[in-house]
Amino acid sequence: MATSYKDKLRVLAGGAAAGAMALSLFAGAAQAQTRTVVGEEYTPTIWIDPDGCEHWVMDDGFEGYMDARRTRDGRPVYHRSEICGVISTDQLFATAKSFIAEGAKAELMNFFRSANAFGFLIYGHTDARASDEYNMSLSHRRVNAVAGVAQAAGVRVVDVKGFGERQPRAQGNSAAALQENRRVEIYCIP
Repeated sequence: MATSYKDKLRVLAGGAAAGAMALSLFAGAAQAQTRTVVGEEYTPTIWIDPDGCEHWVMDDGFEGYMDARRTRDGRPVYHRSEICGVISTDQLFATAKSFIAEGAKAELMNFFRSANAFGFLIYGHTDARASDEYNMSLSHRRVNAVAGVAQAAGVRVVDVKGFGERQPRAQGNSAAALQENRRVEIYCIP
């Protein structure tokens, strides 16, 4: 059974018509699924919360989110804080220890209760006599001990961070320079 030239053309034309119809149905379905939502235009911004903390408010096109802004060394950016106390860690801690003596604990409690601040940022620093890893760990333990006293005094602790030896106040290895670098800085948020 030989098919004629006309029969072949009819089959091709029918197939092409079916293909065109399927393509138009697919395009119509895709067009029906595509919707344009008219709404607000989102503008990324910077937001300052009641604590004075700066946050970046962003939108990646799918979901909006907020992220706390931090400096390169990891400290949050605050706009309403001031240093209200710098305490030599020699007054609070024995060498290489993170336990606060009872007398120093009572003085810290009085400081936190009388500071009349909305919240506190507490940062710890060490001298450079040990390894960086050890000093980071020691400064974290010490600053958490001071934050524990603040919380026991009933005040709000907003941020706690140990910087080890990475932010010295004084240069050199003299006894005076090393002593100045061993400190706890307390920032008050009014």
